[in-house]
Amino acid sequence: MRVFALSDIHVDYDVNAKWIRNLSRYDYTDDILILAGDVTHKQSLLAWCLSELTARLNQVLFVPGNHDLWVLGETKEKTSLQKFREVAAMVETGGASMQPFFKHGVFIAPLLGWYDYSFGEPSEALADVWMDYRACRWPEGFGPRQVATHFAELNRQIVPPRAAKVITFSHFLPRLDLVPAYVSRRHRILDPVLGSTLLEQQLRRLDPSIHVYGHSHINRSVLIDGIKYINNAFGYPQEDTIAAKRLLCIDEI
Repeated sequence: MRVFALSDIHVDYDVNAKWIRNLSRYDYTDDILILAGDVTHKQSLLAWCLSELTARLNQVLFVPGNHDLWVLGETKEKTSLQKFREVAAMVETGGASMQPFFKHGVFIAPLLGWYDYSFGEPSEALADVWMDYRACRWPEGFGPRQVATHFAELNRQIVPPRAAKVITFSHFLPRLDLVPAYVSRRHRILDPVLGSTLLEQQLRRLDPSIHVYGHSHINRSVLIDGIKYINNAFGYPQEDTIAAKRLLCIDEI
């Protein structure tokens, strides 16, 4: 049983959805997929994608990204927290899971999250371009910091079995130094909305050997202080130089 990683599949794009449809129905039937968020903001399309993947893999483990919680086209009363609850219910009834997974001594834990500006304060320029500020809607009194804290509280109940090998995964980055040095200064405007140090604190408590993340659309595999951090984003159609556009095997059980 192999463990594969993928994130940021963005099946709103026809070419990305076609890749899902063309994925082998025979090569991965004994395997696990970690799907680290940003599939689509359309629940019907998310359900379709998860159905396609669960038909091809033994187990699909999912954590929502920011795009998955957009409320574009929803009623004005719906908040992104309500959307999260709807997505969580749909994932479970559709055969995938947002719950910790344990088999053959390997424990795989999803870490919910958001950004909380622990990577830097947002600029006015970021406010003009960052779609979440218009596509997400939170309850009164909830800003990004409160959202990140809310999801971090939900993660506190996760306790790995003793003597288990642990793999964790999140959509958002747990540390800013996962952004490679070659990223241009103009793109570093996004630093404040990339992730949260809360995630790093929580995953370190779980003591994983591997942490899978998404969101940045920059594929990496880097060892930092005993943990291998892996990003295997599919990305937008034009991002063929920074995304491999394939399933990546990260471990074998």
